[in-house]
Amino acid sequence: MIKGNGNGSYVDLIAQKHPKSAAAEAYRTLRTNLGFAAPDHPARLIMATSAGPGDGKTSTMSNLAVVLAQTGQNVCLVDCDLRKPRIHKVFEIDNTRGLTNVLLQNAVLDEVIIPAETAGLFLFPSGPIPPNPAELIGSEKIKDLWPQLLERYDYVLVDAPPVLAVTDASLLAGQMDGVILIVKSGTSRVDMIQDAKAQLVKANSRILGVVLNQVRMSQKDYSYYYYYHGKSKEDQIRL
Repeated sequence: MIKGNGNGSYVDLIAQKHPKSAAAEAYRTLRTNLGFAAPDHPARLIMATSAGPGDGKTSTMSNLAVVLAQTGQNVCLVDCDLRKPRIHKVFEIDNTRGLTNVLLQNAVLDEVIIPAETAGLFLFPSGPIPPNPAELIGSEKIKDLWPQLLERYDYVLVDAPPVLAVTDASLLAGQMDGVILIVKSGTSRVDMIQDAKAQLVKANSRILGVVLNQVRMSQKDYSYYYYYHGKSKEDQIRL
């Protein structure tokens, strides 16, 4: 559960920019819960999707990538939203070369994967938007890519499009070790969430859990958090 102040604003990289904030702690909790979700069969190749756009999946995966890297893990964050990519905007990196160059032009991984500011985190942008995203996402080339990345990194996190909007997420879901469904508090419709889950199940994916995003956080909740973390009112970061 990722908490905010309910006004719809948030910092994309809160875990990097404000690591002692309540929201950053929520992402660390998510990191811990992933370990509990599948202790016998650890998930290293993990995709995030949502029922519809604007639910915070890119922000969630970006921050999860940061907190995983902060534990000393090598993490690769892959932008598989080949229609409306955002990873390059969140991290403010170049997107002229990326995943589509690897799939279509046999570009070398070392030429397109970019080290992030956080040590141990590597960014794999989408590259130029192709005319045929679904065909690329369902291709044998992308299926062959995952073992290569898993040889290099402890975790590979995949940011995918909304599952109900296009077929891309369903095609990807079955290729993953696990899938996280992102739900935005107060705006995601229950019937759409149920349809999204059904679509993922139909794709033979392993659903690790649901992240409830943008939850309104009361002053009482803040008080509990900062009591245990020793922060004064002046140091509090409001989301």
